[in-house]
Amino acid sequence: MAAPYRLHYAPDNASLVVRLALEELGQPYETALVDRARGAQKSPAYRALNPSGLIPVLETPQGAIFETAAILLWLADRHGALAPAPDAPERGDFLKWLFFASNTLHAGLRMLFHPAPFVGEDAAAGQALRDHMGAALAAHWGHLEAAAATRPPWLGAASPSALDFYLAPLLRWSALYPVGGTGWFRPADYPHLRAMASGIEARPAAAAAIAAEGLGPLPFTAPRIATPPEGSAT
Repeated sequence: MAAPYRLHYAPDNASLVVRLALEELGQPYETALVDRARGAQKSPAYRALNPSGLIPVLETPQGAIFETAAILLWLADRHGALAPAPDAPERGDFLKWLFFASNTLHAGLRMLFHPAPFVGEDAAAGQALRDHMGAALAAHWGHLEAAAATRPPWLGAASPSALDFYLAPLLRWSALYPVGGTGWFRPADYPHLRAMASGIEARPAAAAAIAAEGLGPLPFTAPRIATPPEGSAT
């Protein structure tokens, strides 16, 4: 690699989270498009990097890393930014919410967007799962809003954290998908999280992501379907 990192990405996928972090850190990186329209995430070459076939993968001088939260934490610790230091008193709180975002919120959104892998192709079962997940996800966002209201230094502060860069895209996707099925998500219920997302939009990292992935001018507070310059978001 000419740069120290290579981000395997698809537009407006979870790789967006890692792109934002890399841009905020000012780290040079290359990108490698994973063309989902062609099923490139299922190819043997990609599965050699991530056997689950999920996006993203970040290639580093120490090897390939997958899982969004793992990549964020690795970058934060390696570069001494975007997260409390390992011995900081607030480290535990930061970690529990980072992994809540990954293991609970993000995982739940995947079930909402793509119910078939969990319940099969039956339309009624898929809708039942979506109804259940919508209620659960609204509660999850409520827990995060309550945490943000306490104004911790790792959520919604003047200097964004890795958690902020994770949550802003999750807010975006909650408002957009599934198309026609976002009634469960009421952005006005989460004013502290929206303020955090608005702050992210104003940063150079967001401007770079908007240009690279066709996200529109207000990708996190007034999102619209991406129009990427290359590849497919779906």
